[in-house]
Amino acid sequence: MAKRDDSGRDRPRGGGFVIRLFKGLLIWTFAVLLLAGLGLTAAVLVTARSLPSYERLKSGQAGQMIVVRAADGSEIVTLGPSYGRWIPISRLPRVMQDAMTSVEDRRFRDHWGVDPVGIARSVMVRVEKGHWKQGGSTITQQLARNTFLNSSRTFDRKIREIVLALALETKFSKDQILELYLNKVYFGGGAYGVDSAARKFFGHTGEQLSLAEASIIAGLVKAPSHYSPTADAKAAVDRAQIVIRTMQEAGTITPAQAEAVDLKNVKLAEEAGQNSARYFTDWVLPQLDQILPDNDQPIEVWTTLDPAAQRAATEAIVANAPKDAQGALFSVDRDGAVLAMVGGTDYVTSNYNRATNAVRQPGSAWKLFVYLTALEAGYKPDDKVVDEPVTIEGWSPRNSGGKYAGQIDVRTAFAYSKNTVAAQLGNEIGFGAVANMARRMGISTPVATNPSMVLGTSDVRMVDMVRAFAEVSAKGASVTPYGIRKVTTTEGEVLYSHRPDPPQQLVPDYVAAGITDLLQTAVAIGTGRAAQIGRPVAGKTGTTTSNKDGWFLGFSSGITTGVWMGRDDAKPVPGLQGGTAPARAFAAYMRVATAKRPPEKFQTDLKLPTQQLEPDDESLQKNPDSYFFVDPGGNIVNHQPDPVDAPVRQHDDTVPVGEDQAANDEFLDRATGRPANPANPARRPATGTAPRPAHTN
Repeated sequence: MAKRDDSGRDRPRGGGFVIRLFKGLLIWTFAVLLLAGLGLTAAVLVTARSLPSYERLKSGQAGQMIVVRAADGSEIVTLGPSYGRWIPISRLPRVMQDAMTSVEDRRFRDHWGVDPVGIARSVMVRVEKGHWKQGGSTITQQLARNTFLNSSRTFDRKIREIVLALALETKFSKDQILELYLNKVYFGGGAYGVDSAARKFFGHTGEQLSLAEASIIAGLVKAPSHYSPTADAKAAVDRAQIVIRTMQEAGTITPAQAEAVDLKNVKLAEEAGQNSARYFTDWVLPQLDQILPDNDQPIEVWTTLDPAAQRAATEAIVANAPKDAQGALFSVDRDGAVLAMVGGTDYVTSNYNRATNAVRQPGSAWKLFVYLTALEAGYKPDDKVVDEPVTIEGWSPRNSGGKYAGQIDVRTAFAYSKNTVAAQLGNEIGFGAVANMARRMGISTPVATNPSMVLGTSDVRMVDMVRAFAEVSAKGASVTPYGIRKVTTTEGEVLYSHRPDPPQQLVPDYVAAGITDLLQTAVAIGTGRAAQIGRPVAGKTGTTTSNKDGWFLGFSSGITTGVWMGRDDAKPVPGLQGGTAPARAFAAYMRVATAKRPPEKFQTDLKLPTQQLEPDDESLQKNPDSYFFVDPGGNIVNHQPDPVDAPVRQHDDTVPVGEDQAANDEFLDRATGRPANPANPARRPATGTAPRPAHTN
């Protein structure tokens, strides 16, 4: 019985208080949950309204993907996150969809973005195992986390993830969510999305996935680096077997289909080489900052690199570089398109690009500029020079081998790389003029003007030297090396297309013809004989003091190539000369690079433009006995003496003074550049050579 108080009324038992307390708690709990539900609903609705459109979600990506392609369209390397091509849900293989939903979110089609069953299962595992083993996150939650949030494991982030997942389910259909997920989820190795993963691991698009391949890809999401088939094939297969079993349990495949899957015989794609072609990509990709400075969307960079030529270049350098020495090769087409680039013997060991960044002495390869300047000043390949000991401003150059040939012609002096002749020519035409020629032809490094500069003592970059030789091949016109033909979006929209600069004539074409004559002879009979490839080749060797550097640069069939070999620490390399290993590497590469091109005969005829010649020069290009002068009235007076009455030239090139003389002695001395000779006041040129500065012997 209930106890009575002083007024005689019954007092409630203690249990009534508990009941009322419990009811109160229920009411307050319901109220709190109701408010929380209303708040969550409001948050979800507001979030859903603020979500980006589906198209914006498709285009939004974490970081910029850059796919670099060779000239034939093959992929050289993918940098940054790789997203591949977007595959609509209608074209995504059903096995891929089923594999992913079976292993990551079996109830994907039944929940509203958050799966209470999955969360409960995760909590139970947490209680049983003592740690979180299953996250319970749905595909929608993963999409929300990967798209809008970071990967931190905090309560606040989890709440926001749930709100975003519910908002996504409110705004988009299940198919849209699954399409977004499969095209954006990370599969490892920089691959985002099914298409990128399929291309990376299997070498084909995501629309062609088999059941076995789909199970491997689906298994990667849990731990991409651990289950990557290229990193650990066994782990990838073991994980894929779990996916297959899960698909069978979910009823998306039959036991017979599961039994028929042969995971161990899945063919993996060969990984893209990370060796020599990376020298090229390292050189070309920074140029995007100038080409497309504000672009941050995924792009494909279509380059000039020729895969066959690049392989040949790599093999040529590796096969011919001396032991403990480095090698580099740079090759361009006639328009400047870079066909091959090797910056060292092994990119993995050293990614320093010696083809574009290293500055080394070119040795006798520098004589290209000496002889270009001499030819422009009036020398010709057949002119006589003297190979003999010489001292210039206290400097006495010596020839390789210490021998001197005496009187030879310019062509022979160049072919055999006579140092004393180069020194005399430099002294006569001016060391400053040689430096200016080098600058004109594209040398960008500092150039000395002391006497020894004619032998290549100024440091240069290979890319600049190759450019100069390419300009000779182009008959004296400017050539600018380039590596990017176009840049497009992943959908094919052209963002940039290369437009060549209008060519400028750097040296007269007859000067280019003359130097080509010399370069061709250097390969035919001179120091560059090892560079012969069975078709016309023009080139020049270069060797520095103590065999520290070896060079060969030349061109054939429109392709210009330079090869350098030496040590990074500039120590001597025994036996290294430009005409040995570098010339052999040049030949090995050029045989492949020119194989599909017809041989081209060089233009070596000296066709001087008569309208640009001085009077005596013009007369000497025709009949030596035919010349003209300008009279006091400014009129051109031609003189062609009668062949019968023409005076007989003596051995000292004198002619008798007579009434047939069309010009006085003072004019002839001025025109020919000769000092007045009291003994022979009527001297004039007696040979077919153009006047030039006197030789210093």
